[in-house]
Amino acid sequence: MAGADALSAPNTVTAYIDHVLDQDDGAADRLQPRIAAAVVDVFVYVVVLNLFVEYLPQVISETFTLSLLTAILLKGVLEIVVAAKNRVKARFRQASTPMGKVVAAVLLWVVLFGSKFLVLEVVALVFRDRVSLGGFFSVTALILVLLVSRAVVRRLLQQPRSRAAS
Repeated sequence: MAGADALSAPNTVTAYIDHVLDQDDGAADRLQPRIAAAVVDVFVYVVVLNLFVEYLPQVISETFTLSLLTAILLKGVLEIVVAAKNRVKARFRQASTPMGKVVAAVLLWVVLFGSKFLVLEVVALVFRDRVSLGGFFSVTALILVLLVSRAVVRRLLQQPRSRAAS
């Protein structure tokens, strides 16, 4: 009986692999691109955040779970900040008077500068003493590295035909 199982095992493995590969083709089509991008962003944020925790003493997260939750929170807050920044940039482009341009530029500065304090306060409010992103300069560096890392990983994961078009 053991000999019969050994002879049929390669066919079983091949059939399983073929079955799994058939499933994977359809799974990629069903996955929402925005959801996939958000999941990738959170993974990138977790990696970057934990590197900051490891190498910057003022950035603290007590556990990996808190790092993951912080990354999810950062994803949400940064999406709101980026949306606000894009609206202000659009307002700047639409401004026709010098005073309108100045007001839009000041608003853009407020969004960019104030977003760091928003991130610090939201993290402090949600996680209290268990997570700390340091101060203004460390959170600024963290946000810049998060956004650059996200852009690099998204670029690496683009389909080859999409990369050629951009």
